Amino acid sequence: MKRLVLAVMMVLLVAGTAVAKDYEVTKKAGDYNVVIKIDKNPPITGDNNLSVAIKDATGAEVKDAKVAVEQSMAAMPGMPAVKVKTDTELKGSEYKAKLNFSAAGGWGIVVIINRGDKKARAKFNIDVR
Repeated sequence: MKRLVLAVMMVLLVAGTAVAKDYEVTKKAGDYNVVIKIDKNPPITGDNNLSVAIKDATGAEVKDAKVAVEQSMAAMPGMPAVKVKTDTELKGSEYKAKLNFSAAGGWGIVVIINRGDKKARAKFNIDVR
């Protein structure tokens, strides 16, 4: 009986790990729908891989924009404010960047989209652990 319980627990553990999802949030930025995904859920201190998918008003993927990501954290006692801007790289239909969160807590992420003469910003708030 103990072996059966152990086997069932192992299967559930493996199944639970296999379906773990990325941290994902969608926002509107002007005419664009912006989806960010972070490979850790919840995001953690240290390195996190970010993917940004952008669609225009017609639902078409945007692959010809210059996209940057700005991450910021307000000042706290004993710690100055943090603000870091990172350029992204287009891979397939998503813009990719590596973000490094230096501390746990509330962070702001702004996706800055420059496409032709259009500029848009999508603002996200995330909790890093």
